[in-house]
Amino acid sequence: MRIDPFGLERWFAEYEHEADIMLAESGIRSLGADRFDLDPGKLGYVIPTNGDPEFRASVGDRYGRSADEVLFTCGTQEANFLAFLSLLGDEGAVDGGSEAGGDGVDGEDPDGEGVGSGTHAVVVTPTYQALHAVPEAFGEVTRVELEPPEWELDPDAVADAARDDTAVIVVNNPNNPTGRYHDEAAMRAVYDVAVDRDAYLLADEVYRLLAEAPQPPVASFGSHGISTTSLTKAYGLAGLRFGWIAGPEAVVERAWRWKDYTTISPSLFGQHVAKQALGRREPRILEENRELAETNRAIVADWLDRHGLDWYDPVGVNGFVTVPDGFDDAESFCRTVVEAESVVLAPGGLFGFPNRFRIGFGLPTEELEEGLDRVSRIIEGERADEIGAEGGA
Repeated sequence: MRIDPFGLERWFAEYEHEADIMLAESGIRSLGADRFDLDPGKLGYVIPTNGDPEFRASVGDRYGRSADEVLFTCGTQEANFLAFLSLLGDEGAVDGGSEAGGDGVDGEDPDGEGVGSGTHAVVVTPTYQALHAVPEAFGEVTRVELEPPEWELDPDAVADAARDDTAVIVVNNPNNPTGRYHDEAAMRAVYDVAVDRDAYLLADEVYRLLAEAPQPPVASFGSHGISTTSLTKAYGLAGLRFGWIAGPEAVVERAWRWKDYTTISPSLFGQHVAKQALGRREPRILEENRELAETNRAIVADWLDRHGLDWYDPVGVNGFVTVPDGFDDAESFCRTVVEAESVVLAPGGLFGFPNRFRIGFGLPTEELEEGLDRVSRIIEGERADEIGAEGGA
């Protein structure tokens, strides 16, 4: 097994901790801990280690699923990692195939056998690196590229990429880095591809609830649907490291089996605060965060227009922006910005598009505006240099 270095995290490690402003963060600004009761009682493990049964049942209701079809995890990252462990490679293929897949897909196998049949994944890209790098470590990946400027999901292209040994199709929706929110019809068409191949559709939906009108989650589509998410991006609670998998019981059971070897149980503090965030506080939290996202999105859109830059109008708090004239590529632009103005942006080459950069606009509005002003100095300075060079010629 081999895993590639996580390019985005290495970029952040190089610059994030010493920079003044983080314009590459992909989530909404963090909430204050003083909004919650922080006393969970005794500091032991969460028992059972898949999470509090009543709380799992409450989360399962959001997907039309039972408590046994939900596993609490350490953020969406662990949720995706455990799902891939459960679906791909030798472990995922035990007793798999169409002969065993029926029981496994319907969640009728209490031992989690027959979960899937194959070592192949179809991954829609560009996307968060872990969604293709982890499956590539366990099996084989075929990428289906979204094309700029619309980044539209093509179910036919997914169908062409799927094979008899495909175990899972992976879509991040809304998409990171583009902010494209694939519509329900397209997602259901991709789900049908998964059904036809006796595979699963795994949707990383960590930005879904930042949309004003969220679509139904993929785990609610049927027995081949898996949703992963957390309280990080839409709720502003990254420090909780609290997420979950929702899907067929056989997949969730196998993921729980793997989880005993990773984080054992979800964070006790995370679960305690998550119960509050998903309770009576939830409507207000999401209302605040959506308002902030909409306000900041408009500010960034106006800024892009002033500088002649382009993006696909995003859902969530990420946009994938064209590189200003005068720079060789996104990396050279982003390095200039962080080294001269102490503002971190994310080079698009980390997502396979070196002519774009990712901007995150979920931070407090005043901080966003200060960051944009600093980036403007770099862009306008480059243009001034070009004009001066032309005049001198």
